[in-house]
Amino acid sequence: MEGENEYAGSRAPGPPEDSRYLPIGDHGLIGDLRTVALVGVNGTIDWYCCPRFDSPSVFASILDADRGGSFELYADVPARTKQFYFPDTNVLITRFFAQDGVGEIQDYMPIPEDPREADRHRLIRRVSCVRGKLPFRIRVSPRFDYARQSHSLTREGALTLFESPSLSLALSASVPMETDGRDAWARFELQEGEHAVFSLDKTCPGLETRGCPIEEAEQEFVATVRFWRKWLSASRYRGRWREVVHRSALTLKLLTYAPTGGIVAAPTTSLPEHFSGGRNWDYRYVWVRDAAFCVYALLRLGFTEEAEAFMGFLSHHVPFAAKRGTGPLQIMYGIDGRKDLPEEELHHLEGYRKSEPVRIGNAAANQLQLDIYGALIDSIYLYNKWGNPISSQRWDEVCKVADWVCDNWDQPDEGIWETRGGRKNFVYSRLMCWVAIERSMRVARQRGLPADIPRWRRARDAIYQDIMENGWSEAQQAFVQHFDEDVLDASVLMMPLSKFVSPTDPKWLSTLDALSRGLVSDSLVYRYDPVASPDGLEGLEGTFSICSFWYVEALARAGRVDEARLAFEKMLTYANHLGLYAEEIGHTGEQLGNFPQAITHLALISAAFNLDHALG
Repeated sequence: MEGENEYAGSRAPGPPEDSRYLPIGDHGLIGDLRTVALVGVNGTIDWYCCPRFDSPSVFASILDADRGGSFELYADVPARTKQFYFPDTNVLITRFFAQDGVGEIQDYMPIPEDPREADRHRLIRRVSCVRGKLPFRIRVSPRFDYARQSHSLTREGALTLFESPSLSLALSASVPMETDGRDAWARFELQEGEHAVFSLDKTCPGLETRGCPIEEAEQEFVATVRFWRKWLSASRYRGRWREVVHRSALTLKLLTYAPTGGIVAAPTTSLPEHFSGGRNWDYRYVWVRDAAFCVYALLRLGFTEEAEAFMGFLSHHVPFAAKRGTGPLQIMYGIDGRKDLPEEELHHLEGYRKSEPVRIGNAAANQLQLDIYGALIDSIYLYNKWGNPISSQRWDEVCKVADWVCDNWDQPDEGIWETRGGRKNFVYSRLMCWVAIERSMRVARQRGLPADIPRWRRARDAIYQDIMENGWSEAQQAFVQHFDEDVLDASVLMMPLSKFVSPTDPKWLSTLDALSRGLVSDSLVYRYDPVASPDGLEGLEGTFSICSFWYVEALARAGRVDEARLAFEKMLTYANHLGLYAEEIGHTGEQLGNFPQAITHLALISAAFNLDHALG
C-alpha cells in the first residue's frame, strides 16, 4: 500500500501559480437548502448562485477573478486567518488575527419556516471585533448571469439595490456605503465588542424589501444554529469518527434542494479535475447514482426524512416508465426534475486559474449508464428496510425497472465515469445490473410482493456468470474495467461492498492486491489510467476520493483492518481545514474538481461506519 503504483508515473501536474485565486480547498460552504455560497479563508464569497443551485451566478470570481464578481469582506491590515464551523452547524466563522486586534465574520443563510421568507434567500455576514480594534473593508461586486448581464445600482435609505434583467438583490448595511453605479464598498473600524451587519436578499414581488438590523441578525444567528443542531440530533452515529462523519452529513444536507428533495452532486461548475485539460463539468444536478448513494449514507445515520424526500423526488419528477433510447431513466435531472440540460461553454470567463473551458449544463445527461439502476433500486431496498415500506405504486415502478434491466443488462454503455470515448462492456455496469435485480428480489421476498421471480433469477445468474467469465483477467489476476482488455478500474471495489462476491474470496483478494499495486498511492486511489484506457478526454487527473474510501471499506471487509484504519486516517489528512472534500486529490495534496463533492462525503460515512464495525 505504501509503494509507488504503476500509474503514478503519469500523474497530472500541480496547479499553476496565480495569486488571484485561492486553492479550491481554501473555502467553506454555507446554504439555505436551496442554494449555497463558497466563502474563502480570506473572507471573500467567490461563488454564489441565486435563487437555486443551478441558477446563473451572482458571484463567480472563482471562475474568473477579474470578471466573475465577488463579495469581499476582510480586516484591512496584515492578518492571519482561520476558519471553522460553529459546532454542529453550517454557520461558518472566519477569524482575522492582526497586531492590533482579533476580528471575525459569521456567515450564514437562515432557513425560515415560512416558505415566503425562504424566497428571500437571505445571506448574512455579521462582523465583530473580539479583541483590540480593527479596520475592515467590504466590497460587493455582483456580476449577474455568469457576468453576461449588466445591472443598475440605486440607493433607498440604508439599502443598496442591484437590479439586472433577470434578478434583483438588496444589500442592507449597518455602516455607510459608497457606490459608483455598479459596486458598493466601505471602510469601517470596529472597537472591541462592536459589530457590523451586512445582508444580501433577493427581492421578490409581494415580499417586503427590508433591512437586517444588528438585533435581527443576532436572532437569525440563534435560529440558524438551532435549526442545524436540531437536524443533526437525529444522527444515531456514535462511532470513532463522529466529528468528521457529522460534518459529512451536514454537507450532504446542504446539497439537498428542499422544495423537491433532489440532492446535487456538487454546488459548483467547471472547477478543474486537471489544469488546462478540459475536464471541467457542471455538477449542479441530481445524479441518480450519487443521490441514491447519499440516501444510503443518510439512512445509515438515521436520517429517514431525507430518504423519504428523495423518494418523493422520484415519484413527482422521474417517470420510470418513459421510453427512451437510454432506458427508462436519465442518469441525471435538474433539481426540479427537468430532463433537458444542454451543455454550453462560456468563453468570456477564463476559468479557475485560467483552466478553460467554463461549462454550464451537462451533455452526459443523454448517456447510457446501466449502473444507475442498481444504485437506485438498492436505495429503494434500503429505504424499504430502514425507512418506511414502499408503496404499491413504487413497487410497480421497481418491477418495470427490473424487467427492463433483465432485457438490457448486456448492452455496452458509457459507464460510471461518463467516458466520452465510446460505449464498452464495463464490469461495474454489469455488477450494478446484478444489484438492481438482486435487490428487487429481496424486496419481493421480504414483503411477499408479486414479481416474476424465475425470470429475474435467470437474468441475475446470467449476469453473475458473465462477469466471472468475461470480467476476469488472467494476465492481471483481477477483475478489470471492461471486457476484452486488461485495464484496472477502482470501481470494481464495489464488488464486495455490494455483496456480489465474498470479501475474502481468493479471486477478490487477488483483485485487491492488483488494485493496490496498480492504482493506489499512499492510500489514495486513481479510478483508472486514462493512458491505458483512453476515455475520449484530454489530460490526466488526480486520485478519486470516493475510490479511496471504497478502498478503505474493501480492506476492512477483507479482514485487513489495520491497513484499512491507516488508509482511512491518511485520507482524513487530505480533507480541507473544515473537513470538506472535492472530487479528487492532486499530486501535491490539493483539492481538485467541483467542491464539495457529495459522493465523496457519502463514501466517507460508509467507510467510517463499516470500519467501526470491523474494529468492534
